[in-house]
Parts: sequence; C-alpha cells; structure tokens
Amino acid sequence: MFGRVERVERLSPHMVRVVLGGGGLDDFSPGPWTDGYVNAYFLPACAPYTVPFDVDAVRALPAAQRPATRRYSVRRWDPEARELTIDFVVHGDTGVAGPWAAGARPGDLLQLTGPSGSYSPDSDADWHLMIGDASALPAIAASLAHIPAGTPVHVLAEVGGPADELRLTSPGDLHVSWLYRDANPGADDLAVHALDKLDRPPGRVQAFVHGEAVINRALRRHLLVDWQLPREALSVSPYWRRRFTDERWREVKSGWLREVEHDA
Repeated sequence: MFGRVERVERLSPHMVRVVLGGGGLDDFSPGPWTDGYVNAYFLPACAPYTVPFDVDAVRALPAAQRPATRRYSVRRWDPEARELTIDFVVHGDTGVAGPWAAGARPGDLLQLTGPSGSYSPDSDADWHLMIGDASALPAIAASLAHIPAGTPVHVLAEVGGPADELRLTSPGDLHVSWLYRDANPGADDLAVHALDKLDRPPGRVQAFVHGEAVINRALRRHLLVDWQLPREALSVSPYWRRRFTDERWREVKSGWLREVEHDA
C-alpha cells in the first residue's frame, strides 16, 4: 500500500501535515480505533528500488539499503476523497521522517502498512482525560472528534512553546491546557504537576496517555496509584524516548515495558 502526496501544509514551526491520495490507497481501511497508526517506510539515498516495493523482499538487502520504518498516527481518513492525512513532528534535519515531510512535494510516494490501533473513546465514560506531547497530538485530535456531545474532556498537551499550539476541537466540553517545555528545559514532570492541579469532573474517567516514555511512566503510576484508576480505564503508549534513536528505543522497549508493569 502506498500514498501519493497531494498537499503539504505547515501547521506550526514543528508540525507538517501531509495529505496522501491515489490508487495505492484503494485497500486502506481506517479500522475502529481513533489512535490508529500506520507504518511508513523511508528509503535511503542508496536504495536500489522505488515505491511501491515488496516489504518482505527488501529485508534481505544489506542494512544500509533497507528502508527506515516509522510509526505515525492517522490524523484523518476521508472515505469520499480517499485521502489519508498524517501530521509529522519536524525538528530541522533531525531524524528520518521529519525531513522527508518537510521536503515532501505533490507527486512524492510513501509506502505504508497498517493501520492498527488500540484505543477509542468510551461513550459511557463520564469524562475523558488526554495527555501527550507533540507526537501524540494527531491521535488526541482524532480522538476528540469522537467524544460525545457535552461530555467533559480535559487535554494536557506538552509542546515547545505558544507557537506550537494547534487548534483542537471536539463535540465534547473541551478544556485544553498547554504546557511549554521550552520554558522548563529538562523538566519531566510538567504533566504530572498539571494533573495535580486539575479540577476533576465527577464520575468515571477514561484516560489516554501517549508520548515520551519517561513522562508516560510517571503519569501511568500517578493515575494507577494516586488516582486509583482501574487499568482498563487507562490507555498508555510510549511512542519515543528522549535521547534514544527510534531504532535504539525499539531494541529496549519490550524490557522497559516489563519494568513499567512493576510500578503499579
């Protein structure tokens, strides 16, 4: 499966939106999740193949010629236009996917597999809590669209600064708190402190906590131990880990997750 770049839009200094279309998405189905994600494949300059390619076949190539795989949330799927929207966090020339998105032009091709996912808002919850950094904003924004009308939903969003804020909307009673990391360099507890100050609505909450691993771990423990949330009311996913490359994080992630299970 692959998409052709139709449009590119700069949403903020560190977020680029890429809209994909074309016949290569004919088999795409979004699934039942609001945190659905696809695996995107980015070719090295020395790749002796082009999109579309056989994903299994390229695994037999030398490591330097294999595509880099990155996981990205589905921001929106338009079934009428058959267009897939993906929002990419970009930090200059750092990384693989960000520079590709920043330089993407109409007609460029991107190979994909998926989607998959694990979360969607529970319509029976009395209120919703969503916490994440810039990497989680696409999934949060997609999920907000499915909050029942009038149901309270609180978002704690950690970004670099005011310029990185995005417009979030929901049929629910939406409350957004922006947490600025650039004003608190090195702090891993911004979201935990914001959570402590939250004026909690009454009733049963469903929580969505995705983003950086160390911050997610602290929030998970806080919600399970201090808030006494049942595990089934909490969706936690560490997308990335500070000071780790994506490849290194994948190598240690399963062990990390086992350690986290001992926290609570």
